Amino acid sequence: MKKYIDQGKNDTRSGYGAGMTELGRTNPKVVALCADLVGSLKIQEFIDENPERFFQVGIAEANMMGIAAGLTIGGYIPFTGTFANFSTGRVYDQIRQSIAYSGKNVKICASHAGVTLGEDGATHQILEDIGLMKMLPGMTVINPCDFNQTKAATIAIAEHQGPVYLRFGRPKVANFTPADQKFEIGKALMLNEGTDVTIVATGHLVWESLIAAENLENQGISAEVINIHTIKPLDEEAIIKSVKKTGCVVSAEEHNFLGGLGESVARTLAIHHPTPQAFVATQDTFGESGTPAQLMEKYGLNNKAIEKAVLEVLEKKA
Repeated sequence: MKKYIDQGKNDTRSGYGAGMTELGRTNPKVVALCADLVGSLKIQEFIDENPERFFQVGIAEANMMGIAAGLTIGGYIPFTGTFANFSTGRVYDQIRQSIAYSGKNVKICASHAGVTLGEDGATHQILEDIGLMKMLPGMTVINPCDFNQTKAATIAIAEHQGPVYLRFGRPKVANFTPADQKFEIGKALMLNEGTDVTIVATGHLVWESLIAAENLENQGISAEVINIHTIKPLDEEAIIKSVKKTGCVVSAEEHNFLGGLGESVARTLAIHHPTPQAFVATQDTFGESGTPAQLMEKYGLNNKAIEKAVLEVLEKKA
């Protein structure tokens, strides 16, 4: 099995901040908007270097989306920033009507997604945002796995024409992808080749999937691990190719199993190559207050849960 090294834990929101700093220096059309969460979004350096390209909207997220839509008409590329809950659920009408419907070139950047937001609890831990956003026609949905990939994704979406939802998180997690890796929207990344089971993972659960694959290897099970950083458009070709080889699949995500990556994978396979599938995701529930590790354990979102799902789905193979 290919070994991946944690280069030093870091939060994916800091990857977003680093990407914004670089865009501030290289793309004069990029502007940033924030709903009173500059520190949480890690964009202070962008603001210091480009004060005329920053708009502090305050706690008025719906207004922020409307302003962003308007800025695109003048040729700017607006990046909006707030927590994932406030980037989607609170402003869904504005996103649908003012951004998605007319294909505005707005980049909706959402931090503190999922249960790993931690102690702030269920009111802030959105677990349905991927479903909300992927259902909007023309909306690209991206969920990177670590600091380096989030930075690369932030830079890449500035070159993409059309609305994008970029999802990232609060906790410090393993940073293991190459710093110079090119980010290609809609292109899955093969992290480990295997023959017995396919694990398709997104966001924080990519690293957990690699740990699970290593544990499974010690049991004589060969797991193929694929990093699905882009949930829409989904790299269907990569998934189908893999499951034709392995014969079963586990999807892993920090999101409700309803509406998330797993559901998109299931649809793809139902149409093209029906395959036994297990889902590592929250089970139609809200979160609660706790540390990220406690919540990942309770809601079955860690490497142990992935390993268990693999053993279960292997039983279903023909």
